[in-house]
Amino acid sequence: MKALILAAGLGTRLAPYTDHTPKPLFPVGGRPLLDMIIRNLETAGCESIIINTHHLHNKIEAFLNLQRYSIPVTTRHEPVILGTGGAIKNAGNFWDKRPFIVINSDIYTDIDLCEIYRFHLGHNHPATLVLTDYEEFNNVQVDEDNFILGFENSRVNPLPCINQGHIKRLTFTGIQVLNPEILDFIPANSFSNSIDVFRQMISCGKKLHAFIPKKHFWNDLGTPGKYIDTVIGETAPKAFKLAFPDYDKDQKINMFRLKGDGSDRGWFRLVSEKDSLIMADHGIRKELSATEADSFIAIGLHLHNKRLPVPRIFLHDSFSGLVFLEDLGDTNFQTVIMNTKSQSETISRYKSVIDLLIMLSLTGGSGFDVSWTYQTPCYTADLILEKECRYFTDAFIKGYLNKEIDFDRYEIEFKIIAALALEHQVKGFMHRDMQSRNIMVKNSEIYFIDFQGGRLGPLQYDLASLLIDPYVGLPSGIRSELVDYCAGKISSLAGIKADNFCRCFKYCSITRNLQILGAFGYLSSVKGKSFFENYIPAALRSLKESFEAPEGKGFPKLKSLIDNLL
Repeated sequence: MKALILAAGLGTRLAPYTDHTPKPLFPVGGRPLLDMIIRNLETAGCESIIINTHHLHNKIEAFLNLQRYSIPVTTRHEPVILGTGGAIKNAGNFWDKRPFIVINSDIYTDIDLCEIYRFHLGHNHPATLVLTDYEEFNNVQVDEDNFILGFENSRVNPLPCINQGHIKRLTFTGIQVLNPEILDFIPANSFSNSIDVFRQMISCGKKLHAFIPKKHFWNDLGTPGKYIDTVIGETAPKAFKLAFPDYDKDQKINMFRLKGDGSDRGWFRLVSEKDSLIMADHGIRKELSATEADSFIAIGLHLHNKRLPVPRIFLHDSFSGLVFLEDLGDTNFQTVIMNTKSQSETISRYKSVIDLLIMLSLTGGSGFDVSWTYQTPCYTADLILEKECRYFTDAFIKGYLNKEIDFDRYEIEFKIIAALALEHQVKGFMHRDMQSRNIMVKNSEIYFIDFQGGRLGPLQYDLASLLIDPYVGLPSGIRSELVDYCAGKISSLAGIKADNFCRCFKYCSITRNLQILGAFGYLSSVKGKSFFENYIPAALRSLKESFEAPEGKGFPKLKSLIDNLL
């Protein structure tokens, strides 16, 4: 037998993701749908395959050129889309006198293609259409002898698969076996829909047989939601097996959505009996350049391989944006500190985090590949000016406070602060968001999460993020003691004078504070996450303290601006 795989469609329901990747190349479990279908046809005994192409046809052809299949696989490009019927007609010189298979390229199924072909050879009707009960698309009318009576025009409010006067309504799976006589019903060199062709054949007295597989799975991956659901169904059991070798594939996996903070990512806890994993959903890839998911995966694997305290990533799929990782529970460092009963205990706990933070910076910076970053490779003056200083003026002062401000008036002072924040830096891996809600505590062990924004930069910036964190609001006296503690530890390790370390820290505190307020303003006013408004007063107080200190007195314009914000 021969086969046609229909792969010319624009994939509009999957836009914008199909702007860069044709739908047949969407992967499930790391394998493109097109490859799965070709392999299934090989297994079924197919002798030759032709694939019609149109949208991003060069990418499909490039993929096929890299493969080694046991049977010939060719493409037929359609400069203008011909439709499902037109594609069958356009492949007319490919067919021989035997029945052939036609299959959509956007389905995920385990239906046995060999069994379908044998079924078709067992009757003398011109077509076998594989049908399934899928309530959303149940628009094919079938009689009690499993012959197709017709196709409803609308998919609005489709009827479920129930008997109504011996008539069932089912869904066409996109899998069919056809006799060559169907070519006589399809017009040449024009657009044609195969459903219209089937209607015409029925009106001429032809009988189309339905094949209804008994135990199977099938899904149409034409929408983002269906695609993601299918990927989860395929990869979650594999992730559990990697994390828990005793996991049985028949064990049910339940999924519970977790509350996120500022991120647009979805967080889920997957539970199977006594075991659990966390699934991060970054969303389907929107661009071919490095994405947040790529950075999360690459940086997370790097830090874990360095034996640093981050959750282990068990399985990942950067195209779908899904990452399955170790479940560290629900207790973050903010909760621990808020329940700490004494100042000495608070200081002790922070010192434990600082010890690990130094390791994260120095060890994590060793062998760090800047190509893993999706924003900028390093913490630079330009980044400070745009993503922290301008972010503060645009997102917080203008966007949140609705006050007019001329950034240019303060630019010179911002530039000086940026330069001083980089002077005397201890350069290593910089987390960029080292606050108490991104530190988890499990069984008294500390772990760092949300490292996808990491890059090379000053240890002092992460220390500032930790100590001026508005979620906790450490008193200035404790902050000073902890800065001195870190300076003393790092001076022997990195060969930097404690005074210089502390000087850099003070300016990193300012830039971090500007970033915090910009983020809180944006999340509150644009994203509607009012939770963050609760912490704006603490962040403003911290910023004002910085400008009341000797370091802030050299910036009169900014000091006046900030004084008038409170």
